[in-house]
Amino acid sequence: MVERLSPLDSSFLFMEESTTAMHVGGLMTFEPSPDTDLEGFVRLIGERLAAVPRYRQKIREVPARLGLPVWVDDPAFDLGYHVRRSALPAPGTDAQLRELVGRLQGRPLDRSRPLWEIYLVEGLADGGFAIITKTHHAMVDGLSSIDIGAVLLDLTPTPRPSPPDTWDPEPEPSSLGLAVGAVVDQLKRPQHVVDTIRQAASDARTAATTVAQTAGAVVAAVTNTRVARSHPLNAPIGQQRRYATSAGELDDYKAIRKAHGGTVNDVVLTVVAGGLRRWLTTRGEDVRPGATVRAMVPVSVRAPGVELGNQVSALFVDLPVGEADPVARLEQVTAAMLAHKQSGQAVGAGALVGLVGLTPPTLHSLGARLSSSLSARMFNVVVTNVPGPQFPLFAMGARMRDMYPVVPLAKGQTVSIGITSYNGGVFYGLNADRDAMGDADVLAASIGESLDELRGTV
Repeated sequence: MVERLSPLDSSFLFMEESTTAMHVGGLMTFEPSPDTDLEGFVRLIGERLAAVPRYRQKIREVPARLGLPVWVDDPAFDLGYHVRRSALPAPGTDAQLRELVGRLQGRPLDRSRPLWEIYLVEGLADGGFAIITKTHHAMVDGLSSIDIGAVLLDLTPTPRPSPPDTWDPEPEPSSLGLAVGAVVDQLKRPQHVVDTIRQAASDARTAATTVAQTAGAVVAAVTNTRVARSHPLNAPIGQQRRYATSAGELDDYKAIRKAHGGTVNDVVLTVVAGGLRRWLTTRGEDVRPGATVRAMVPVSVRAPGVELGNQVSALFVDLPVGEADPVARLEQVTAAMLAHKQSGQAVGAGALVGLVGLTPPTLHSLGARLSSSLSARMFNVVVTNVPGPQFPLFAMGARMRDMYPVVPLAKGQTVSIGITSYNGGVFYGLNADRDAMGDADVLAASIGESLDELRGTV
């Protein structure tokens, strides 16, 4: 039985273009271990796919766009295509590893196969290895993408037993079957078809109300945020990527929060604001008092017990890059985040990609692409902060040292900033356009300096 993608998950497919690959990813590095068996690790990943059946499914488009795409089992699933081995040339530096991440993340995933890839990278200078992951955003959001580690990682150096694998792929449906299924599905839910106006008056009123609410959310997003003007964070982008990283100690963030108030997430956003201020200064940009950078901060709203699919809302936060005092900067961020929480004006991601669930797929696709093209007018940068496990994890006996996220770029966005905490550390991953952000490493270093500046006030 096929499963239809939700309107929001479909939007990530419709948004995707050659310069805006919509996959999330990560970089994890591991300490050297004599017990590490990478050949065995590849086999282990295959065994553990029983816990995540979506990873052996691919997407099929419905003919004539009669319905949203569906997930179907891939009867020709090829583990060797999805799990690949690579090696850094000597001496295997961190810079070489980041260069590899940027090169791999710039390549789109193959739509004819399950939408994920894992790379096992050998040749690190200290004898360790790395794992680079790519998973399409249609499959996961920030919180569930951390759960991908459940397939790869263990709580102890000894790998846990794998679950029994009883997967038996169902026959792939024909194009005719997909078309018939989409028509039947639409007939069962006529309120989801805007252009089918021959429906009961009550359904029409329901549809009109939903349209008004969705349109209102979009209007609120625009009117409640000042439209971003020309900015070095917003420019035409290409397909190639650059990747940079920064790291700090979670205890430092907690100490800053304890000394000055707010939340750990407020401190994270303040560190980003300070880093952007320093980076803008190196470019000779204006950081006069009152200058801001508008950040879109996604927030997960998935209900308890819901495991798959994207359910997110977005906050638009003005980061005070014009404020020279780091404590005052934190106070402004804290006040802004508190105001958002009290107002309840988080914008549903569905509203940002058009009238999802109401338009037929063709118009839905256009709405998603329009949203991507308008993103530079609504915000300057995406900043995601996803908590990870606060205990050590292992892969084939090797301890994981760090966990850096990769967040996709929208059209007109030159860099995205992803943050993940793990085992007492806070790890920043900067996914940047290769040409527009040749100084991504400067921004990463500036984030570290911003943390040092705040830590000095405690």
